[in-house]
Amino acid sequence: MIGRTSVSILLLFFLYTISYAQPKLVADVQPVKVFYIGEDEKNYEKLVQNYNTMLFAVCNNNMEQAFDNWSVLLKDLEDFSIASNFDMKGVKLWLNVFWSKDGNIDYIVFYPKPNSRNLNYDDVKILLTNFVKSYQSPLKYNTKFSHYGSAAFPVFSKSVIGREK
Repeated sequence: MIGRTSVSILLLFFLYTISYAQPKLVADVQPVKVFYIGEDEKNYEKLVQNYNTMLFAVCNNNMEQAFDNWSVLLKDLEDFSIASNFDMKGVKLWLNVFWSKDGNIDYIVFYPKPNSRNLNYDDVKILLTNFVKSYQSPLKYNTKFSHYGSAAFPVFSKSVIGREK
């Protein structure tokens, strides 16, 4: 009888320890910064609501300036891919970028276009994740902002207003 009681107490202690530790594990998980369009719809909807200022507004409703900033971002991504020894030639994406007020990229949500080069897009996801960690946009604004656009590599557009890289 005493043996059963000891085993029961140990079992209860073990179960309590597991259940107590579980919320801590969940709290330590970092949010995913890069994901596919359609992969996490709830998070995506929150991003759209929270980053509701468009790049166009950040650029004072100037289409050339907005295009220039988008082109510079794509060229910087292309340069990052070259430095990372990752060939982006022929890659075509729908790309949603979400910036913080200070110009850091908080999130990228993307999906390959049907006419994009055939490759493992999980590798593109890794590349974009590393790009997010290191990229700093020259743009700053008083709110978070975003842009929904298209990307094709290599980037052929040239800077209209700003410096060319």
